[in-house]
Amino acid sequence: MAEENGAESPETTAGQDAPVMPKMQILGQFVRDLSFENIAAQKGVQGNTQPEVQMQIGVEGRKRQTENQYDVVIKLKIDSKTKEDNQQIFLIEMEYAGIFQIENIKQEQLHPFLHIECPRMLFPYVRRIVSDVTRDGGFPALNLDNVDFIQVYRNDLARRAQAKPHADA
Repeated sequence: MAEENGAESPETTAGQDAPVMPKMQILGQFVRDLSFENIAAQKGVQGNTQPEVQMQIGVEGRKRQTENQYDVVIKLKIDSKTKEDNQQIFLIEMEYAGIFQIENIKQEQLHPFLHIECPRMLFPYVRRIVSDVTRDGGFPALNLDNVDFIQVYRNDLARRAQAKPHADA
């Protein structure tokens, strides 16, 4: 609407007609760490048990030494226990990383971009690995639901805000 009134939008710079669009490219992605513990097999648990699956997820992002490049890591922990007697069935811990080239993002928008948009690009690969690992471990494939990385980011900010006053004391 501002462009219709003749005013420049915040994304445009002097002398340019088109807004500068953010640019993101995945340069590489890889499993940094993966652990699958088949506890049911170790304990000799047999039979069809109804699992209750709990997932914890976190995201880390940091600048690399190369200009405009960033590391983003999704940290995932999946704990599966029986509903009947709360015995552990399996445990998955995984860190999945991506290397991103990011340009045309304002500094104040970079942190949320690294913790929301980048993990959204990586998560389908995380989902596939978890599905394959659980299936190959002798269980039905575990198909993870989509993750709301905006909410994960908000929860992380709230957790850090609560921890900060304790650190200052």
